[in-house]
Amino acid sequence: MEVVIYTQRVAVIDAYQERRDCADQRIADFIWECGFLPVPVPNRSSFAEAIVEKLHPSGIILTGGNRLVSHGGDAPERHSNDRILISLAVRQGLPLYGFCRGMQSILSYFGNELENIEGHVAVHHLIQEGTECYKVNSYHNQACRNLKNGCGLVVTARSEDGVIEAVQHEIFPVAGTMWHPEREDGFIKKDLERVRNLFDIDKKRRIST
Repeated sequence: MEVVIYTQRVAVIDAYQERRDCADQRIADFIWECGFLPVPVPNRSSFAEAIVEKLHPSGIILTGGNRLVSHGGDAPERHSNDRILISLAVRQGLPLYGFCRGMQSILSYFGNELENIEGHVAVHHLIQEGTECYKVNSYHNQACRNLKNGCGLVVTARSEDGVIEAVQHEIFPVAGTMWHPEREDGFIKKDLERVRNLFDIDKKRRIST
């Protein structure tokens, strides 16, 4: 079974003077349902390259949780980890998918500015993706409405209020969504297929070489 590595949020436990790496168990369930073996990555950027080199993952998932440091987040180690993993994905052509905070990291990495928004926390709302209109969950206070010219990303979905809800890169196998695929009661087929199709790029490349 092919490996997919995924990031974890940082939980600060003051009473024990601990900074804990953790992730919703449903994230691993979602990756497994996509057909991959889920492997969590610690928030230590010095380990990231070694983990990718050793495990040869079929893909990388940047998960939700923790605001970006630029918007008041208290997890600089996660910021470093996300940037290292995106850089590795770009350099090596590794498929990478980010959701919620993960997509925010992708937007930021490619030079886009986030802004504070309202009405996108603990709700379901409509998005337009191509010719389809459907509901997704939403758990974020920061987002992007306009991409920087020449950043390489293209918008693939928007919400009714103009917030960018999904992106993909024009060249690299990098994509993101602002919703959490793991938080649905029963994984959505479209979300599963999105990850399967993106991560299969790596398998096809290896078969052809």
